[in-house]
Amino acid sequence: MLGMGRAGKALRQTLKAHNISQNRLAVTMGINRSTVYQWFNEITDPSAESVIQVIAALETLNEAAAKEFIALYLGRIAQDDESPSLD
Repeated sequence: MLGMGRAGKALRQTLKAHNISQNRLAVTMGINRSTVYQWFNEITDPSAESVIQVIAALETLNEAAAKEFIALYLGRIAQDDESPSLD
C-alpha cells in the first residue's frame, strides 16, 4: 500500500509545477473543490478510483501534468512498468 499523503504531495507538486488550480481540477473532475483541497493538503487521501479520476482530469488539462503525477505518485512502480522487457 502506498504511504499516507503520497497522493497529496504528488498532486500539490504537479498542480504547482503546471500552474493548475485546485478549483480547475475539481471542476474538470466534477467534484467539490473542498475534496481536492483535502487531498492537496494531505488531510485525506483519495481512493484508488479517485486517483484514476485525477489522472483522467489531468490528461484533459495537461498531458505532461498527468504523466508527472503518475511518476511522482507511483514512482518506481511506474518506472518498472515502462522498462523494456528482457524476453
